[in-house]
Amino acid sequence: MLALRHARLWRVLSTLIVAGVLLATLAPASWFFNATGSSMSWLPYADKWLHAGTFAFLSLWFCGLFQKSRYWRIAAALLLFGLFVEFCQLQVSYRSAEWRDILANAVGIMTGLTVAAAGLGGWGQRVENWYTNRTR
Repeated sequence: MLALRHARLWRVLSTLIVAGVLLATLAPASWFFNATGSSMSWLPYADKWLHAGTFAFLSLWFCGLFQKSRYWRIAAALLLFGLFVEFCQLQVSYRSAEWRDILANAVGIMTGLTVAAAGLGGWGQRVENWYTNRTR
C-alpha cells in the first residue's frame, strides 16, 4: 500500500466496497431491476456493461491505493474475485454464472488499469494531500 496517513480507513473502505459488490452480485436481480428487465432494456448487454464498469471501478480504486509495481497483482486478485463471484452465483438458484461475465470483468479490469497507468493511479495520496491542505 502507498504511504497513506489513513491506511486503516482505506482498508476498511476497500473491504466494505468488495463486500458490497459480492452481496450485490448475489442478491436477486429483482431487487435492482424490475422483473421484466425493461429498466435496462435500452442498453444492449446491460449486464455485461455492469460487470465491466464494476471491475473498472474496483481496479481504479485499488490502483489508487497501491504502487504501480503492484498493478499486476491487483489485476490477478480482481480476476480471481470475479471467478469467485461467478462460482458463488452458481450456488444460488436465482442467479446464473456465465463465461461472458468473466470476460466483461477482465475488460473492466484492463480498462481500469489503463486509466490508472495513464495518470489516475495513486489518487489516494492526492486525496489525502488535498484534505490535509484543506484542513490547515
